[in-house]
Amino acid sequence: MGRLAEISTDAQAQIGALVDPERRRGRGSLSKRSGRYEKEVREEADDGWGSLETLEALKTNIHVEKPRSIITKNDSPDIAFDRSINPYRGCEHGCVYCFARPTHAYMGFSPGLDFETEIFVKEGAAQLLERELSAQNYAPKVIAIGTNTDPYQPSEKRHRIMRSILEVLARAKHPVAIVTKSALVLRDLDLLAPMAQDGLAKVAFSVTTLDPRLARIMEPRAATPERRLDAMEKLAASGVPVAVMAAPIIPAINDDEIEAILTRAHAAGAREAGYIMLRLPLEVRDLFSEWLVANFPDKARRALSLVRSTRGGKLYDPTFGKRFTGEGPYAWMLGRRFELAAKRLGFSSSTFKLRTDLFEPPRRGPQQLSLF
Repeated sequence: MGRLAEISTDAQAQIGALVDPERRRGRGSLSKRSGRYEKEVREEADDGWGSLETLEALKTNIHVEKPRSIITKNDSPDIAFDRSINPYRGCEHGCVYCFARPTHAYMGFSPGLDFETEIFVKEGAAQLLERELSAQNYAPKVIAIGTNTDPYQPSEKRHRIMRSILEVLARAKHPVAIVTKSALVLRDLDLLAPMAQDGLAKVAFSVTTLDPRLARIMEPRAATPERRLDAMEKLAASGVPVAVMAAPIIPAINDDEIEAILTRAHAAGAREAGYIMLRLPLEVRDLFSEWLVANFPDKARRALSLVRSTRGGKLYDPTFGKRFTGEGPYAWMLGRRFELAAKRLGFSSSTFKLRTDLFEPPRRGPQQLSLF
């Protein structure tokens, strides 16, 4: 039991109730933990007849969502943007550490495997965006996309919600900042390159590791590290400003790769860089803990102990100004390592500013032509 000493009692109780590996092949989470709003806890159990062995592998199910609005506002003091768009709920990339997992509890689904397999597609997002951009009191500011779930996850290949949103933004000459782990962003280079020439677009890639084996375990359906670096290079070569996010940094798992990630990303054309310490809010705490024990039993105790050392003795601290970087000696050391490597490589110390002065509100319906 020694290696579980740093793990919550709830997580320990669930470790024996993981979904069969064959059923969850290619997925990040190990279980279908019930969300925090559920009155009942459900788990799969063999009835003695080998019934679990007959179940099919988990498939991705698409749900159509028709939201009333598409631009989300926030007033968080430690976030550089005040508005964002999330074309999808849930993410098939399956990153086990994803801080957005708890949002699936609002839909009555598990933040675990359901987050990766029950994907909500926001139908009509482009039409909503046109309506919101054309409002008389709308003032343009950079819209961030990909800050919650990846807009270029596998479902985008078919549904093209992100593509339709970009088309609206391009026509309106509206600035956009994108965060992704997917090389699918290159599909939209025909839109992003002209927008970038006008100072209206930039793209950041989250690179967690350069080790393809570790990446497959942590983020099974995201692009490989090499494909992300290749996409960086092609975007940069086309004039699109590129940034790299070494995120999240996971103690004892990928914290030794900070310098290597920054070196490769700078060589690929990235000129801005950032990092985020591992965040384990709500259900992510136990989902990540059970994954850690299953995949790194020899490192689990040390990893979670280090996380606690950066969060005031807890596994998560949501305090503004601390939640992204943590605090304490270990967090301070990681921050200095990042800063020194970024300075040595020549990353910009300031962020690339996108323009808002070119904005042209979309026209809605018949309008009288201007005489001048």
